Amino acid sequence: MKKIIPALIAILLILLIGAGAAGSYLYQKYSYSKELADLDQYFGLAAADEAAIVLNHDFAPEKGLMKDGHCYLDLETVHTYLNDRFYVDYHEKLLLYTLPDEVVSLGLGETTPDGYVAAFEQGNKVYLALDYVKRYSDFNYMVYTQPNRVILETEWEEVQTARAAKDTAVRYQGGVKSEILTQIVKGDPLTVLETMENWSCVQTTDGYIGYVENKRLTDLTQETPAKDTGYEAPDYSGNTRDHKIDLAWHQVSSESGNSTFPGVMDGVLGVNVVSPTWFSLYDNEGTVDSFASPAYVEAAHARGLEVWALVDDFSHKADNGVDPKEILSYTSKRRAVIEVLMSEAQRCGFDGINVDFESISADAGQDYIQFIRELSVACRQKGLVLSVDNYVPINSNAHYEWKEQGVMADYVIIMGYDEHWGGGKEAGSVASLGYVERGISTMTEYVDPRKVINGIPLYTRIWTTSPAGEVTSQAVGIKGASDYLVNHGVAYEWDETTGQNYAEFESGDGKVQVWLEDEQSIAGKIGVMKHYGLGGVAAWKLGFDDGRENIWSVIAAFLAD
Repeated sequence: MKKIIPALIAILLILLIGAGAAGSYLYQKYSYSKELADLDQYFGLAAADEAAIVLNHDFAPEKGLMKDGHCYLDLETVHTYLNDRFYVDYHEKLLLYTLPDEVVSLGLGETTPDGYVAAFEQGNKVYLALDYVKRYSDFNYMVYTQPNRVILETEWEEVQTARAAKDTAVRYQGGVKSEILTQIVKGDPLTVLETMENWSCVQTTDGYIGYVENKRLTDLTQETPAKDTGYEAPDYSGNTRDHKIDLAWHQVSSESGNSTFPGVMDGVLGVNVVSPTWFSLYDNEGTVDSFASPAYVEAAHARGLEVWALVDDFSHKADNGVDPKEILSYTSKRRAVIEVLMSEAQRCGFDGINVDFESISADAGQDYIQFIRELSVACRQKGLVLSVDNYVPINSNAHYEWKEQGVMADYVIIMGYDEHWGGGKEAGSVASLGYVERGISTMTEYVDPRKVINGIPLYTRIWTTSPAGEVTSQAVGIKGASDYLVNHGVAYEWDETTGQNYAEFESGDGKVQVWLEDEQSIAGKIGVMKHYGLGGVAAWKLGFDDGRENIWSVIAAFLAD
């Protein structure tokens, strides 16, 4: 018995030690960690004045800045997430915002009446106060400190919400050993982002995104976030017409060119707008060259036509080195151009402005669209129609900002031609049916079709490819192309692919190819425009039709509906 007792004691001690070890193991495995996360690291903050951006339940890669108790975002971030209508003039140090009837202007570093700086430069960026951005934008936001963060809401779709069933921790990851981000108390509201077997990913009202045990959530429901009150979307509508537009451009290259107006209108049917090429940017100071004529306007009005005077950016490019960015990136120069156009409208009595800027580089896109915005304000005030010409939309000219044009301008015009252009290395159609439809289809993704006008060519090109493979061409009007084939005894046949009549023959200079524009090809284009419900048709240019009334009858058919 004496020998048994020590053995039992030893066994008991071993069991106790084992139980203690097991208990310690289980405690270590299943007990809740009290370790706190490094919140600066969690929010990705590298400097004391940085602010994290929590955008629609996720972290944005960009950072804001805290200054004098206000949160600021850089211009690019504001454009990307909140409102792309803010414009900075880096030359004249101005922040501009365009409303329907005015352009609000503040100097960089200028203090608002509310006592804070609306925008300032730091490094190579301009930062905008969220308080100021909010005046003109539709979003919710809250700013918190320690650590600095801003919570932004720009989406209003239904989300799942819950409340804390009891006091608990929000952890960095799902699991009791994960670091604690913040503590919540019973009844705190949460947005549930993802539900798993035992844990849910949630966002707190003050911007922490982490994990809470499902058993600690209650009152799960679906809710739609409430917008802050006070914001009302501005109405940028201007002077669109209640009828379809049939516009014809009239190329006027001198004051004496105005006298050709009666002649080029012979045989023209259906046109209700004429656009003479009167104005052009003359130099890099904002000077505008003008051939505008009150007598021309009077004559057009007598025919029942509106006059939308065209301004271009290329007529003096070669001789005066006109650089649109050099003009449009200065607020004072943009204003100078607009003042001339408004003064000439008052003097001559024309009805609208047609902007034909074809030399806008990608880095001038923001300057260009700001010019359109500011011009739209002046046109609304004067009762003028604003139309803007565009290349057929493709990725390389997206900086022309079609969507914003569709908001600010009354009409967005597609120059639906030069699919193959003079000087190009490949012969082909000037405006095949597929090319026209692709342009219209793309543009109407950005702009209300009722504000879209499609331009058609009243010309084609006679292409010659030499035996050595050199491609040359000459532009000719509709009748000129037809006469050319007749004179050479060449027949043409319908090409379904391009939606045009096509002719080809060998000459002493090489292979000659012609894709004709005629009543048949134009009728096809008109059909596409009707299918998309466009607001108008335009033709380049008066005089190229050679008085063929049938052409104008086909174009006028667009107005029939």
